[in-house]
Amino acid sequence: MNERLKKNLVLQGSILAIAGLISKVIGFIYRIPMANILGNTGNGLYSVAFGLYNIALTLSSYSMPLAISKLMSARLAKGDRKNAHRLFHDALIFAICTGLTASIALYSGAEFFAKVYHKQGLEMPLRVLAPTVFVVAMLGCCRGFFQGHRNMVPTAVSQVIEQIVNAVVSVAAAAYFTRMAVGENAAAYGAMGGTFGTFFGALSALVLFIILFIARQLVIRKKDLGDMPAEDHRLLVKAVFLTVLPVIISQSIYQLGYTLDDLIFGNMMALKGVDQTAGTNLQGIFNTQYNQMINLPTAIATAMASATLPSIVASYTRGEKDKVKGKIDTVIKVNMLIAIPSAIGLAVLAEPVMGVLFPRLGDLMEVAVTLLQTGSTAVIFYALSTLSTSILQGCDKMKLPVIHSGISLAIHVVIVAGCLYFTDLGVYALVIGNVSFPLLVCVLNCRSIAKLEGYSFKLKESIIRPFAAAGVMGIAAFVVYTALKGLTGMLIAMVVSMITAVAVYVVMLIVFKAVTVDELKRIIKRR
Repeated sequence: MNERLKKNLVLQGSILAIAGLISKVIGFIYRIPMANILGNTGNGLYSVAFGLYNIALTLSSYSMPLAISKLMSARLAKGDRKNAHRLFHDALIFAICTGLTASIALYSGAEFFAKVYHKQGLEMPLRVLAPTVFVVAMLGCCRGFFQGHRNMVPTAVSQVIEQIVNAVVSVAAAAYFTRMAVGENAAAYGAMGGTFGTFFGALSALVLFIILFIARQLVIRKKDLGDMPAEDHRLLVKAVFLTVLPVIISQSIYQLGYTLDDLIFGNMMALKGVDQTAGTNLQGIFNTQYNQMINLPTAIATAMASATLPSIVASYTRGEKDKVKGKIDTVIKVNMLIAIPSAIGLAVLAEPVMGVLFPRLGDLMEVAVTLLQTGSTAVIFYALSTLSTSILQGCDKMKLPVIHSGISLAIHVVIVAGCLYFTDLGVYALVIGNVSFPLLVCVLNCRSIAKLEGYSFKLKESIIRPFAAAGVMGIAAFVVYTALKGLTGMLIAMVVSMITAVAVYVVMLIVFKAVTVDELKRIIKRR
């Protein structure tokens, strides 16, 4: 691979990573007003519906961009434009079939899911999300086509457009349908309104790609696709299926964890005689307010660290074991430098974070604060489990993360079900499961990484020193917030304490020698 191509791939990858991060931030921001509009019950219905939607999406089309881009790029690299385009057309038909099947299943089974999950009104948001699965299946194929041509810009632009439209429509529709509905149906109508944004966001991105394809087709017709022997359509479809299958299995395990929690919690609460609305309210807080705060720092940490992973793959392919170990050290440290202070900061400032962002929690405010305080460590474990999974995959160990996730999911289900059945922990059992699952995954992954490369984790440099710096930061933030809360109010006290926390953390990183000059250079160069 020449130097120019290397730089182009790095640039394209960076564009995609930045767009993904922007989309995550937009998603975090718009969910705050929408969560306040929907209320606890509406959030519960919305989050459970989305869990089922994600399962349908994973099984039907989630991995299509990866499969199409990988298979097309392999043929284009050999100059085989004809079969690359034949593969895209076959993959499109495959996605139409799977997406349509999943959409019909979700739509027709909406009332069944509402009964099974003990969620009255769940069928309303599910029926809006059903056609969205089909639209996203088409969208995934389009993204894979351009990525297969090593052009990430259309995917990046479409992601940002999709999320902007999603944000605007979700908030507006949730507000409109909540005001329009009356009585017990208000929460279900509000949740349904929130899902309209997902549909129109995906549709807007698909329209962008249709325009791009129309413009591109005018150019393609003038070019010769070559005279390479045509591959059999059945073999092309088989190649697509075999490529998406490992990703489907891996992602299904993660998505199943979320929706199984919803299923177990709803049924256990019903078994114990807990009012359905009360159970849905608690579920809404866990899935919305709590998970929102946990997911953002995790996404930022993994997005920043993932920039170095292609370099790990390259070094592993060349057999440069020492470089692989050094890069693993760097990527883990970058991850932990973000995840650890985020976890401590969320625990220390849980009260103002929940109070300022979600003022409509009402009587359940204390529950939300306690959930964040007790479950903030999940940020660290999710960041590390995601990273360690990527490292194993980069070292050609694709099956290991899937096996580890499956083992962890089985243990996770036993823990959650046992806590709900034998104790009165209620929603706090979900937090225990939320922390234990990624913890088990990262323990198993890290064990395999150590065996794979003879790698020794530098706990002192990567964990202990950042934790010490973040610990001092947490104390400083707590002291400042406590001192100012009664004088300035919650909002100003929170802002000042956050600014103080950042300043103290930077200083403490230097004091505890958590980051060296050489490491900073490696992080900046991403080598």
